[in-house]
Amino acid sequence: MGVFFSSSNSNDGSSSEPSRVLAFHSADTWKSHLESSKDSNQLMVIDFTAKWCGPCRFMEPIMNEMANSFTDVVFVKIDVDELKEVAQVWQVEAMPTFVLVKKGQEVDRLVGANKDELKKKIEKYSGSD
Repeated sequence: MGVFFSSSNSNDGSSSEPSRVLAFHSADTWKSHLESSKDSNQLMVIDFTAKWCGPCRFMEPIMNEMANSFTDVVFVKIDVDELKEVAQVWQVEAMPTFVLVKKGQEVDRLVGANKDELKKKIEKYSGSD
């Protein structure tokens, strides 16, 4: 219904595994997921993206790789055109924007397609502090 594992294609074709990145298409389903994450210390990385955004398309296979590498982290993709109200709540003004969340609260964010910086931030916050 509102949530599914994104069928993003693999960047090298070597993996037939489905992506571990959750894509949300309903604000209510997203709110429910966010609410349930408040009891967990697990890091969630929200990728605010748009179909028309070139840097977002560049980051898509990288997000899939990171989701497979950081199996203790929840990766989420939200299309800003599809869920405008969610993007507004998180004050997303440029794409891609990656918001790192723990216990329902933003702990950091990255604006732009900087895979090395994103990886550093994930490594910093993915521990169980």
